Amino acid sequence: MSLKSFAAKIFAKNIAAKNAKWISKPIETQEKVFKQLIQKAANTKFGKDHGFNAIKTHSDFVKNVPVRDYEALKNYVDEVVEGKSNVLWPGKPAYFAKTSGTTSGAKYIPITKESIKYQIQASRDAILNYINETGEADFVNGRMIFLQGSPILQEKNGVKLGRLSGISAHYVPKYLQRNRLPSWETNCIEDWETKVNKIVEETKDENMSVIAGIPSWVQMYFEKLQADTGKKVGDLFKGFQLFIYGGVNYEPYRAKFENLIGRKVDSIELFPASEGFFAYQNSQQENGMLLLLNSGIFYEFINADNFYEDDAERITLKDIEIGVNYVMIISTNAGLWGYNLGDTIQFISKNPYKVIVSGRIKHFISAFGEHVIAKEVEEAMQMAIKATDARINEFTVAPQTVTNNELPYHEWFIEFENEPKDMELFVKTIDESLQKQNSYYFDLIDGKVLQTLKVTKVEKNGFKNYMVNIGKFGGQNKVQRLSNDRKLAEGLKEFTVN
Repeated sequence: MSLKSFAAKIFAKNIAAKNAKWISKPIETQEKVFKQLIQKAANTKFGKDHGFNAIKTHSDFVKNVPVRDYEALKNYVDEVVEGKSNVLWPGKPAYFAKTSGTTSGAKYIPITKESIKYQIQASRDAILNYINETGEADFVNGRMIFLQGSPILQEKNGVKLGRLSGISAHYVPKYLQRNRLPSWETNCIEDWETKVNKIVEETKDENMSVIAGIPSWVQMYFEKLQADTGKKVGDLFKGFQLFIYGGVNYEPYRAKFENLIGRKVDSIELFPASEGFFAYQNSQQENGMLLLLNSGIFYEFINADNFYEDDAERITLKDIEIGVNYVMIISTNAGLWGYNLGDTIQFISKNPYKVIVSGRIKHFISAFGEHVIAKEVEEAMQMAIKATDARINEFTVAPQTVTNNELPYHEWFIEFENEPKDMELFVKTIDESLQKQNSYYFDLIDGKVLQTLKVTKVEKNGFKNYMVNIGKFGGQNKVQRLSNDRKLAEGLKEFTVN
């Protein structure tokens, strides 16, 4: 064992012991975070506007602070972007994380010196937790790559501006700098395809032990490696041990990845966003991610079924139920208050509190009242892949309401790597899984309101070409898993197989 591996194990053990303290006191930890946030921001403009000095309990907070998304909070954010101090949080933010908006165009998410500390700490702790659980630490001696955005930062009214992954690149600890790839110059390349080609050149002869990134973009990297070298990734990188990912569910990609790698590797799922780092996978033996309760974030939850009702109840950690689909609401040490992140989660454990990401509150299909969510279509796809030995590159689902004298249906656009041995069984498995998971969908199929789903095949690289067409290729962009309209479906039409 190298000195570096030995030191990593000792460090991991210490951090695990430290984290065990707040993990064992989840409710008290969240109450402490809540009080600290309110006290710290009481004299900001937002704090004064919303009577923070009078807030003593969560019910006070609910009365004074409504749930807002970015668009509703934008008037405050705009003042911060203009350079004003003490608006949402004391002083000015250290950074703005620039993300793609919907109705508001580009979004500027404030990141403070307090919040960036917890972002970096969570990334570190996810790896240290893995070391402490498994006893595996040799990978720290190998090369590591994090597929991410450019670290070149701009400036807006005295505050540095960039993508979250680019900002994070400035915080890689010194003891990892020697191991880290790609080079700074390559990391600064903006064009994603050019960047990945250069990364292949820089890494194909190295001993890569840790690879991290959004699965769809890591897949592109793996495919280019295989095309360039003619080898499976696992044969090329003998020491490849750990895949770290976030942003989308890995399961639909797992079969394709294992084929590209040629063997199984351990993986760690992360739940980061520009607004905060919320959870990471804390066990190789169990599903779900540990919700981070001691990271300057106070959590509230609203039942997704009731979210659009005026009197939808906002509950805290102590009142959650296992298996319920919740919209996650956050208040943070970056000055986001009662903020609707847009993600939906489900708790799978209370000891400790562990979650899975079930989708987006705006990403669902309910053209007929079925309210099918991302978790359900991903689980159905996973079962169909296993049943038929299929492999897929990407997929999305949309309702088809305009039909020629037939019942409407859900249309699944799928780019296959390997088509199912039995397409009829593939479709049947998906449909039966959805009916089992979603009683509304079952009732609509059973009542002959909907017919069984139909599959439309997408040509090789069809999703990639679609993303290029709409200017969303590379970086942190992801294909929307499902939608309640046919905007994405119509855009894919030119890339389908007749």
